[in-house]
Amino acid sequence: MYRFLLTRQWVILTIVAIALIPTMIRLGFWQLHRHEHKVALNQVIAESLAARPVPAESLTSPGATVKHADLYRRVTAEGHFDTAAEEVVRRRTNDNGDVGYHVLTPFVLEDGRILLVNRGWVPADASQTTFPTIPAPARGEITVTGRLMPDETTAASGIKDVKGLPDRQVMLISSTQQAERLGKQVLGGYVQLTSPAPQGGSPQLLPDPEHGDIGPHLAYAIQWWLFTAGVPVGWVVLLRREAREARERAQAAAKEATPEAEPAAV
Repeated sequence: MYRFLLTRQWVILTIVAIALIPTMIRLGFWQLHRHEHKVALNQVIAESLAARPVPAESLTSPGATVKHADLYRRVTAEGHFDTAAEEVVRRRTNDNGDVGYHVLTPFVLEDGRILLVNRGWVPADASQTTFPTIPAPARGEITVTGRLMPDETTAASGIKDVKGLPDRQVMLISSTQQAERLGKQVLGGYVQLTSPAPQGGSPQLLPDPEHGDIGPHLAYAIQWWLFTAGVPVGWVVLLRREAREARERAQAAAKEATPEAEPAAV
């Protein structure tokens, strides 16, 4: 009855089913790990935003890597902006999805070291080849407050670090690259400015990160595991249907092969 399992169609179907089960199990665990990472990241962000600001120099130093636990931690720094060495970061969007630049301005600390400050977003011009007009920050010695961020990388952001860009334009914020460009000691990572607020609202300050949404990853994990359970169930359903149809064909063939009895003579 089950000789059909040896046919090419059923061999391929069975191999595919066997291959799908571990694949979908792994996809489920991948989504579960993404869910756990999102929950942990939300916790870090919430704790960082709620913590009292600390001096930036206490959490980072030249050549240092910002720790994951310090992500979005509120920090302060005293010094002045060096707008002559200012650059813009290409292809960044605001809350409305408009494409523009992030303004990256070196902030010179009292000891001469540099803290990179992302002052916010400005719109791009039509050509995107000339340096945009950027409102100047507060002059003189000031205190800035912002959210500490790690250096951007292609691996983490998916943004390719394109070379040969127009003057004073970069794709990624890298304290290492800025240290080479400026020839000075630059603290690792950078700061997203939160205060003082720019006059006239430009550059647009970057909003606080969203940390209340855990995303759909847990639902996707459960979905993949339900799919996993459905594969053997579906295989058995197809098997039983095929067996039933084979049995019905065999019965029909046997009935056709058996001659009907002739009526008895009167």
